[in-house]
Amino acid sequence: MKKSIFVLMLLISGLLHGQGNFHPDDLEAIVTAEKASHAGKLYPQPRSASQGYDVSYYRCNWKLDPAIKYISGRITTYFKPTESALDSIDFNLNNVLTVDSVLYHHQPLPFNHAADLLTIAFPSTLEQNITDSVTVYYQGIPPDDEWGYFVQSNHNGTPIIWTLSEPYGARNWWPCNDGLTDKADSLDIFVRTPSAYKAASNGILAEVTFDGNDKIFHWKHRYPIATYLICLAVTNYAEYSHKVPFGGDTLEVQNFVYPEDSLTIAGQTAVIVPLIQLFDTLFGVYPFQNEKYGHVQFGWGGGMEHQTMTFVGSFGFELLTHELAHSWFGNKVTCGSWADIWVNEGTATYLSGLAYEHLLPEWWLQFKKVRINSIISKPGGSVWCDDTLNVDRIFDGRLSYAKGAMILNQLRWIIGDSAFFSALNNYLSDLHCAYGFARTREIKSHFEASSGRDLTWYFDDWYTGQGFPSYQIYWRQEGSEVNFTINQTQSHPAVSYFELPVPLLFKNQSQDTLIRFFNSFSGESFAASIPFKIDTILIDPAYWLISGNNISSDVVEFDVPDATMIYPNPAFEYITVSLNDRTYNFPFIIVAMDGTSVKQGSISQSMNRIDVRSLSPGLYSLVITGKDRSYMRTFIKNRE
Repeated sequence: MKKSIFVLMLLISGLLHGQGNFHPDDLEAIVTAEKASHAGKLYPQPRSASQGYDVSYYRCNWKLDPAIKYISGRITTYFKPTESALDSIDFNLNNVLTVDSVLYHHQPLPFNHAADLLTIAFPSTLEQNITDSVTVYYQGIPPDDEWGYFVQSNHNGTPIIWTLSEPYGARNWWPCNDGLTDKADSLDIFVRTPSAYKAASNGILAEVTFDGNDKIFHWKHRYPIATYLICLAVTNYAEYSHKVPFGGDTLEVQNFVYPEDSLTIAGQTAVIVPLIQLFDTLFGVYPFQNEKYGHVQFGWGGGMEHQTMTFVGSFGFELLTHELAHSWFGNKVTCGSWADIWVNEGTATYLSGLAYEHLLPEWWLQFKKVRINSIISKPGGSVWCDDTLNVDRIFDGRLSYAKGAMILNQLRWIIGDSAFFSALNNYLSDLHCAYGFARTREIKSHFEASSGRDLTWYFDDWYTGQGFPSYQIYWRQEGSEVNFTINQTQSHPAVSYFELPVPLLFKNQSQDTLIRFFNSFSGESFAASIPFKIDTILIDPAYWLISGNNISSDVVEFDVPDATMIYPNPAFEYITVSLNDRTYNFPFIIVAMDGTSVKQGSISQSMNRIDVRSLSPGLYSLVITGKDRSYMRTFIKNRE
């Protein structure tokens, strides 16, 4: 038995290292594909279905031939009125589709279908909180669109139809409540298609029946589900499964792939086994454990986290990890507004990082470094999405994905692993969030409860705030005591100061020690006892902080009289700097006492005058970078 376990672990290790190399552009590829798949679905602003009811169940009967772009269906919706005077009900449905009839208690009802909204009038007011139902018969050709909410295409000469509904695309192929306000408690999906094909969908395949030249696939799902996570795909799929053991239980991972690719893909999807086991350890049992997880191959290069049945166009390590992670963050708990899309995409991106940390640790630092470099490539931008009608803004890889992930990583550094993982697990099991919708305020409250700290300051800076800090550290060692000052500049004026615990690594070629210092204002002085001679202080070597353009340098005062170093001092219009080197151009920076960089440039012996007329009166530091060290002197700018 022990030998078998050892062999299994070697196989998994070989699989991970064969497939799991980190590629810096993996996230950009995921973002580009997801953005493309959702583009074009936000314009014009969608009308919402009425909010006077709560969907409890959908029974969806569809007839599809993947060779023909056409859908006909019968959708029965069970619902409870949440208002005392509900006399009509609205469903979202694109006007290009034709509603043939509506039945209520086997009787036809009048309806109005206009402006992509289907309004059905009841014969009398419905009783509040009493379950009722209505059936819509419809058919038609879903509207043409290059982005893919209902696609009829082919692979290797074989036809295929697939759907992809996030964020508002479901209304383009079936009548539903298409928004982030209501999850159906369960659903049954029946797909009739020619017998040469297979239909893949949510939940478990309960039955396949034959009717003449057709097959009817019955999929049933018994968990709450957001409308945009309901899916269909029909073609000549090859099917195989992986088994994921959980103690005494086993989860099936069904895979529906193109027959021409099945041999190659079977080796790639096997990585899902250790990934599911990892997330089970970190975040609790797979949220849809009573059913299955699965992959469906479709025609986009990226993926879509349809509940229990992820659609993927490729099978790389990070894509499979990212979409799996949505089972916990995005599907079990769904963002309650597209303004909070980072709750879905930021957490899924960070879980990809955790997969590297635990399964392929040699790539963990690189994962963080690449994400941070993406964030600091521009000076502004917040995680909070301020334009939910702009697909580029919703699915912004730098902000919703990378920054969303790294503000979690940074918060983990601040509150510690125990509080961090407890918060995420409590959030996932919170009765107000689990299998429902949540906003940033809910995840914030769990981080506060687990850490015992008010984190309003953090979310003000990093959720709605913009930009990032840059640190300038100037140090001097005398014996075992290292004295240093931390200055900070901000890339964007939205945040006046980023108060953070800054990790500093004191080192030389053979020794080092890491110490954490909480920095609350620019120019803050610190001292550390280091029992060896250092030659460097590295700022945040493990990439816990979102920061960039950092400077760390030992400081030596010019060994010349003050009057010849900077004059005049106090200054009015210009300062002149005395320099001995005749050939070298010295970069300089002038830093205000709040840590803001107010001027920079270079000086030389022949061009040694600096214009300070634009500076406000006050105390400043002039930092000059020499050939092997930096020099700092202070001066006062007086009123003219």
